[in-house]
Amino acid sequence: MGTVDQAFIQAQEHRPAKSSSTYAEGIPLIDLSSPDGLVSEIGNACKNWGFFQVVNHGVPLEKRQKLEDSSRKFFGLSSEEKRKIRRSEKQALGYYDTEHTKNVRDWKEVFDFVANDPHLIPASPDPHDKELLEWHNVWPQYPPELKEASEEYVKELEKLAFKLMELIALSLGLPANRFHSFFRDQTTRVRINHYPPCPAPDLTLGVGRHKDGGALTILFQDDVGGLQVKRKSDGEWVTVKPTPDAYIVNVGDIIQVWSNEAYESVEHRVKVNTEKERISELADKLEGELSINNN
Repeated sequence: MGTVDQAFIQAQEHRPAKSSSTYAEGIPLIDLSSPDGLVSEIGNACKNWGFFQVVNHGVPLEKRQKLEDSSRKFFGLSSEEKRKIRRSEKQALGYYDTEHTKNVRDWKEVFDFVANDPHLIPASPDPHDKELLEWHNVWPQYPPELKEASEEYVKELEKLAFKLMELIALSLGLPANRFHSFFRDQTTRVRINHYPPCPAPDLTLGVGRHKDGGALTILFQDDVGGLQVKRKSDGEWVTVKPTPDAYIVNVGDIIQVWSNEAYESVEHRVKVNTEKERISELADKLEGELSINNN
């Protein structure tokens, strides 16, 4: 096994066990094209797992593939090129490669953009502070198709996000449009994660253990996989097996509050490996007052 910088090394109790490749049994796989029992399926999945997978979701495969292909081209650039659009204190979107989760550096690099550009957010959590900050998308010169692929993709994901929020509302006995007003002035943040091969996967994590602070996260992971969920029934870390053309959905802290804790925001993390790079794309439906959560 190789070595990595100390900044990436997890505390002993948080390192992925060498045997922790157990695939999760029971995470629901829900067909959104089958209306019979759909609302109860969503509700049970949110209650029992906080995670579920969806198929027949309406997001065209070719649009996701276009984004994945252009993303791989971008992450294949030199570090110098990628850092030309690096995130900063003034620029919250773009490329970043030194993110930390719970004070330990993640073995990943990311590219962030938002659906509504520019997007205005409060400068501070103080309700009396009227200052606003502008988030602007930034795009690399290469590959030129990344911008168009990203903009097309996020439109499709927003449709899916609103559909899922309506189903969650119905599962709680609320009108389907109950949550629409909360997102009127909000945006969807999309993050593309790239996890390079790691020489010490038993010491590090692509993303450390965390819960999502937003309302809903929609994730696509490639066939390499790596997402792990802390199972509610026994606290064991189990791996979510990739399902072709499926999205993984998890409820965040906001849904936990809105559901009066009937639906729990569950801890999850990402394992890495020594041989294969991994790409995943996620979208967060955020409340404007909340900071970006990591995944």
